[in-house]
Amino acid sequence: MNAGRIIETDADVAEGTAWLAGREACLAEALRLTEPLPLRRKPDGFAQVLSAIVSQQVSTASAAALWARLRDAGAVSADAVRALTEQELRDLGLSRQKARYAHALAAANIDYAALRSASDDEVIKTLTAVTGIGVWTAEIYAMFSLGRADVFAPGDLALQEAARLLYGLPERPKERELRKMAENWSPWRSVAARLLFAYYRHVKQRDGIR
Repeated sequence: MNAGRIIETDADVAEGTAWLAGREACLAEALRLTEPLPLRRKPDGFAQVLSAIVSQQVSTASAAALWARLRDAGAVSADAVRALTEQELRDLGLSRQKARYAHALAAANIDYAALRSASDDEVIKTLTAVTGIGVWTAEIYAMFSLGRADVFAPGDLALQEAARLLYGLPERPKERELRKMAENWSPWRSVAARLLFAYYRHVKQRDGIR
């Protein structure tokens, strides 16, 4: 298996949104309110996975502030994290749990270059083998650092809330339910995620993801 379609440019996002808007009226309405969508491509590698770990279960503002402290301390490479004790990582703002996760990631010696050509399933399997990296973190990395066109993160609360609002659901869809909904957005599920994040920002006036 290979990496499949990669989102590299704004034109790729536009192609995906045009397809999605033709697929469902609700998505077309969301696009009307939010276009043009941001590309949201990020670098890949250790720092981006560590950043995703930092972002787990905290607000986007808190995650940004914590990441700035780590970056300013030079603690965003595998070598730098390995050189710090758990207490030193905690002094920079990480919880005890996230400090352990950071050390586990640094010790994993992941071949990030190889992930660029791996299948989506292989990417998620490789990342989730590391203590502290769940499916959400792996899916966010695949979407935005590797540019995978057909990956979704149904466990994300902002995506769940955006889907609730956009589709007029009585409550937030659970992860399994939203994953099922997202099947209808293949092969552009990652663009659907961008659209839902943008819709969340439009309605809530705050970002759902850093």
